This record gives sequence, structure tokens and C-alpha cells, in this order.
Amino acid sequence: MGEDERRTPVEEAQRLYDIAESRAADAMETLVRRDNFGELLARTTENAMALARLGHGALDAVVRGLRVAGTQDVVHLGHQLARTEDKLEMVLREVERLQEEVTAQRAELGGLFERSEPASEGRASGGSRARQGRSGRSSSGGSQSGNGRSSGRRASTSS
Repeated sequence: MGEDERRTPVEEAQRLYDIAESRAADAMETLVRRDNFGELLARTTENAMALARLGHGALDAVVRGLRVAGTQDVVHLGHQLARTEDKLEMVLREVERLQEEVTAQRAELGGLFERSEPASEGRASGGSRARQGRSGRSSSGGSQSGNGRSSGRRASTSS
């Protein structure tokens, strides 16, 4: 009893806290050791996951009802975009391969394509049409593509 009187209020609070903590730890260890605790924890986890699934489904239904793109729509569009990018990459590789092939053939032939068409013939027959096709003013010169080039210009240079 003489020892209890010498303790300060802070020391007494610390001692009571330590006792309470020790008892709580023992009680929790006893609780966790039982098989029922594992079953209860498993059921609680299952219920939490089921509630999360229900919430996600309800939210998805609301988004669909608002006709706004949902998660599934965005994922689907992402897959489509990836496929389109892959196809575009394949086309780009093929175009580059064909350009290299054309360059190699031109080098092999020593520029025969440039000499085959006289300069005066190009001006007399279709030079003005080719210019109109490039500017997009003439409907007979070809239609404009998305990059501003006309298909008429390609036709005049390939023949």
C-alpha cells in the first residue's frame, strides 16, 4: 500500500493500460484459436465480396440506364483500338516494304521511269488537270483525301 501511494497518476495510468492491454491480447488470442472464428471470418469475407458485386452490378445498371459508356464498354473499345493499331502497324510495315522495293527497282532500272515520259507531253495533255487535282478545284481531277492529297495526282504520276 505504501508503494501505491508513491506512484504518480501517469505511472498508475500506464500500469492500468498495460493490464488492460494484456487482458485484451489474451482474450483475442483465445478467440482467434477457436475454429468458429475462422468460419466467421470466412463468412464475413464472402458477404463483403457479395455486397461489393451487388453494388458494382447496380452501379453498372445505372450507368447503362444513363446511356453513358461503362467499364465494359471502355474495355471493349480498348481491345478494338489495340486491334486497329496492330492492323495499322502491319499496313505501315507493308507500305515501307513496298517503298523499299520500288526504290530498289528504280535503282536497278537506272531511272527509266523518269525518261519514259517526255516533258512536253505531260504539259500538253494533262498538266493543267493535274494542277487542278492537287488544288482540289476540279471535280474531274480526283477527290480529296483526308490528308489534302487528291487521288487524281496519283493517277497522273503512275501512268
